[in-house]
Amino acid sequence: MSDFNTLSISRGRIPVTHGSLLQFPDDPIACMKMLRREHGDLAVLEQDGQRLVFVFSPELNHQVLSDTQVFHSRFFAVRGSRNSAQRRVTAGLLSQNGAEHRETRRLLKDVFSKRVLPDYHQTICHLTDDLLSRWSLGSVRDLNSDMVHFMLRMTSALLFGLDDAHFALQLGEMIDRWVHRNHEVGIGALVSGPQFNQKYEELLQMADELEASVQQMFNMHRSRNHDRPNILSLLFQAQGSEQQLTDEHLTGHATLLFAAAHLTTAHTFCWTLFLLAQHPAVCARLHEELNQHISGEVPTLQELEKVTYLDWVIRESMRVMPASAYSQRITAESAQLGSLRLPPGTPVVFSQYMTHHREDIYSEPHRFQPERWASIAPSAYEYLPFGAGPRMCIGAPLAMAEIRAALAMMLKNYHFQIQPNCVVNGQVISTMLSPTTTIPARLISPDEIPVTVSVNGSIHDLMTLPDAAQPAVERRAA
Repeated sequence: MSDFNTLSISRGRIPVTHGSLLQFPDDPIACMKMLRREHGDLAVLEQDGQRLVFVFSPELNHQVLSDTQVFHSRFFAVRGSRNSAQRRVTAGLLSQNGAEHRETRRLLKDVFSKRVLPDYHQTICHLTDDLLSRWSLGSVRDLNSDMVHFMLRMTSALLFGLDDAHFALQLGEMIDRWVHRNHEVGIGALVSGPQFNQKYEELLQMADELEASVQQMFNMHRSRNHDRPNILSLLFQAQGSEQQLTDEHLTGHATLLFAAAHLTTAHTFCWTLFLLAQHPAVCARLHEELNQHISGEVPTLQELEKVTYLDWVIRESMRVMPASAYSQRITAESAQLGSLRLPPGTPVVFSQYMTHHREDIYSEPHRFQPERWASIAPSAYEYLPFGAGPRMCIGAPLAMAEIRAALAMMLKNYHFQIQPNCVVNGQVISTMLSPTTTIPARLISPDEIPVTVSVNGSIHDLMTLPDAAQPAVERRAA
């Protein structure tokens, strides 16, 4: 660990708050709000000489995210010993830097390019149709659980070509538990304690089991014929000409791609459906647009190009409730960041949530207002749900294709009435802004517009919801 006491400021007082570093992983958004109130756009949290640095402005976002030579990615703080399974399953694109990262990104870019997105459209629509076949009017669904399981199948199918729903569920849950444990143990790199030592041993055991399951998935994939395109098939094809794509390398890529894609997209679906249900005017306008431009139950790619308001809804949902709430970099060498001089090894946190809620960029930033996108064009460092710069999420085009097509199909078949007085809690877990409660919604006809209802929970600390409406559900004229 580097000597964080060498951090210095070029002039004036260091913007530092002394306190437990654990307050950040315990409640990242509350901690970041406190630090910004106290210090502005650049802040330091310190405990016993160990420091975390935070940036909250687009200008500082730009410096941290664009200078990949100085600010390295460390997706996982704990990599394990050189010959450990933990080292191998964390060795994917998200953990790489420098020339290694550039070369891997070159190898993967064709697999995720917009050119191949039409090949995935059939799978997206097929799995969405399967989800809809399990729903029925009048039933009450937990949007949180349904979207997590939906994206387990979707991510497994698109990334790995897995049609085995049971195995996909097991593998996805295993990866999710492993990711959560990584972030729990990661803070132990700064704050020592016996609880972290025990979790570290558990993490290594989880990595062993995860690696074995990923290898089993590779074997299953190679033994079957796949009638629909998937990313792993394309990577296997590339192995013949790319020496870097050994199975050991693919284990890390596959694990981290799944980890990055699954829950973030599931949470985006969940928050978007919740926000539409609580904003009837938005839901009504979107319903009209979908009816105008999408003729059948399954949208074509050409039809999806015409649904501008759907794009505004998705952008606004990812602005006000970004599935990735923050991320971090670590200095590979001494660096000047604003007024601070940072030594090598300094963790630097940037936050999508904090940037997206700045009043100097977005009017009424805590409100869900898709119409704002008719007149705003924020820069890449003012709006960054998929990150920004050379390390911007390589899977962003595929994620947007999933969200646009699946939402259009869901909303052509159903609207969602949130159940009154339910508890809706959101919390940042492993960098992701996750629903941590059920989100119960009754399925209603798409010709009915839901009404805003009173809900309880920490959702009110994260955004501003409209006041609850009094009348019952309005039935739209045929």
